Amino acid sequence: MKISILHPGAMGISLAASAQAGGHQVFWLPEGRSSKTRERATAYGLSELKSLLEMCKTCSIIISVCPPHAAVDVAQQIVSTSFKGIYADVNAISPQKAKTIHQLMNSKGSEFVDGGIIGGPAWEPQSTWLYLAGIEASKVATCFHDGPLETEIMGTEIGQASAIKMSFAAYTKGSTALLCAIMATADEMGVREALEKQWSRNGSDFAERTQNRLRRVTAKAWRFSGEMEEIASTFQAAGLPEGFHLAAADIYKRLSDFKDAETPPELEDVLQALKSKHE
Repeated sequence: MKISILHPGAMGISLAASAQAGGHQVFWLPEGRSSKTRERATAYGLSELKSLLEMCKTCSIIISVCPPHAAVDVAQQIVSTSFKGIYADVNAISPQKAKTIHQLMNSKGSEFVDGGIIGGPAWEPQSTWLYLAGIEASKVATCFHDGPLETEIMGTEIGQASAIKMSFAAYTKGSTALLCAIMATADEMGVREALEKQWSRNGSDFAERTQNRLRRVTAKAWRFSGEMEEIASTFQAAGLPEGFHLAAADIYKRLSDFKDAETPPELEDVLQALKSKHE
């Protein structure tokens, strides 16, 4: 089967490798992509295509892996080519946005599959799960059966895969944002050392783990801010307050300047960024 990945970043390239493990040919579009993306695609032998139109004529399945704010724009670009295959959006978007993209695809005769990824890049079995929903969900799942990426089909209702992704990330990434705010506040109030001492009582390593958690999250904070906004939208649609995750989005925006850092920044630099409002 001929599959395209939009785009083979850190997560996308692992999906491509999982598909290749099953003998599928994976394509990508190099136009406008970064040198790091090009290096990944070359290293894993992805087949290049010259244009989006050529991609849509060549591939029967297109999988979108992009930041949540770009998901609708990417879908609209695919629709403009009159693509008639299966389009799977596996981005961190709200169920409402997934349904919007579904309507967009259906209006032009494309099949849509709603997806949500839980876990990091899929290089080890039982570490990353791709949840799928939609009439053609099983066809997308088949693409990855022989690779380390785990798949689980949620049924045919569009939005279910996105809903579990939003619910899961609401805690994992939301709690990290909360710890960022707690540490920055304690530091500003002059009680961080006392707080870490309290966390360390009875031999607990929670303080050390929290410090490392704050430093490591900076690499993806630029991407997580949009995801927090999608979670806020999901909560609102469920009749629950959206404010916590909108605040979490602000927290991550304050860390967005660390995006291209080669190594995790020092904790003091992280705390300083958190205390400096990001415009």
